[in-house]
Amino acid sequence: MSQIEQNGEESQLTMGQPLSDFLLQLEDYNPTIPDGVTAHYLRSSGLEPKDPRLLRLISIAAQKFISDIANDALQHCKMRTSNSSSSSSSGNNSKNAKGTKDRRYCLTMEDLTPALSEFGISVKKPHYYV
Repeated sequence: MSQIEQNGEESQLTMGQPLSDFLLQLEDYNPTIPDGVTAHYLRSSGLEPKDPRLLRLISIAAQKFISDIANDALQHCKMRTSNSSSSSSSGNNSKNAKGTKDRRYCLTMEDLTPALSEFGISVKKPHYYV
């Protein structure tokens, strides 16, 4: 067997090993979204997961999706607050610099709506009735 054929076989063997290692790591990982919640939504959509690693993999994908949306909403919030503070700054720059460092952010629909629209999800705020 030539050197090229041996290297080709070795590369095919090593290509599958990282995936198998990842699947083994899934057994020990506890995702933020519990397995029971993921299993419930999968069953309600018509999929019966038999492999717990598949369930964990879907939980990790959902966790990543939610994390991306929350991160985008945070970026929208930071841009909105920086634009409003820069347009309304009134000569007290030392107070504004300290205030932006210790600022806490709140997730609002104003920030969440454009973040969700980037992922193709449209959200409309319902009318408020008294």
